[in-house]
Amino acid sequence: MRVAIVGATGAVGHELLKVLESSSLQFDELLLFASPRSAGTQLTFKGQPLTVQVTPEGAIDADVILASAGGSISKALAPRWVEGGAVVIDNSSAFRYDADVPLVVPEVNGDAALGHKGIIANPNCTTAIAVVAVAPIHREYGVKRMIVSTYQATSGAGAKGMEELLEQTRAELNGEQAQASVFAHPIPFNVIPHIDSFQDNGYTKEEMKVAWETRKIIGDDSLKISCTAVRIPTLRTHSEAITLELERPATPGAVRELLAGAAGVEVRDNPEGKLYPMPLTASGKYDVEVGRIRESLVFDGGIDLFVAGDQLLKGAALNAVQIAEYLQQKGALKAKQRA
Repeated sequence: MRVAIVGATGAVGHELLKVLESSSLQFDELLLFASPRSAGTQLTFKGQPLTVQVTPEGAIDADVILASAGGSISKALAPRWVEGGAVVIDNSSAFRYDADVPLVVPEVNGDAALGHKGIIANPNCTTAIAVVAVAPIHREYGVKRMIVSTYQATSGAGAKGMEELLEQTRAELNGEQAQASVFAHPIPFNVIPHIDSFQDNGYTKEEMKVAWETRKIIGDDSLKISCTAVRIPTLRTHSEAITLELERPATPGAVRELLAGAAGVEVRDNPEGKLYPMPLTASGKYDVEVGRIRESLVFDGGIDLFVAGDQLLKGAALNAVQIAEYLQQKGALKAKQRA
């Protein structure tokens, strides 16, 4: 069994290596690929050095490919990888909205992965974190409307986003003018209500991704969703304030108990003890933290909650590996015959 990572030297690629080290996925060989400028780089996996190769234009002799090299590369090359016999789990947005490509969060709709035709899409990081918390509530009470405000870390823009936060913060503290490059405005000591491009309806594409993808993963096109996505000056972990209007009334206590037993969720909800989800505590965790669970003052029987999840893990690398694990557990991921 061969596993390949395409985009191995990026922020998500590094996390894929870490997640695979402790994963239940059974495989014999790991291949690493990246752009020509990263070729020859040595990365460590389980104490052994592995050399990064240039991503080929054609097939990759692997059984499963974890792709995190960007939408344009996936769009151009993933079909060739599939033709070569690989299952591609793609972290870009290239295939998320294709009707015949499953968009999967294993805790929510793992069985959808079994119907793949060679490519399985990983959701947008913000969506993945939200649906882990919202899906159990939807199954039990039915969500009619969902209002989301996100607080997204600079690592959502990759390693360059984190570097810009650190460099600009140093500049600001030294009394210098911070110069924006990755983000639309300087990010230190600021929040920017602008992630991705603005659409004709006034929402950004990032905000619409939450709506489009949540409906597809949960399997309910009638769900009404409004999102405001905001970049904040933290390095890691996205947080979200979520308001839910429900078909059937719920109490905070019932929702708290429901989520305490939900896969991929850690309930941190004790305001008196100052216990609630935060990037500081959620970073590096596999589970999504959920707290501030309370009755909505807007929707009768509705619920407000706050979530924090490591977008490099559950929002990207961890979710991709979990999809591969799920396929293998179901007997749907097997090694090719090789000479």
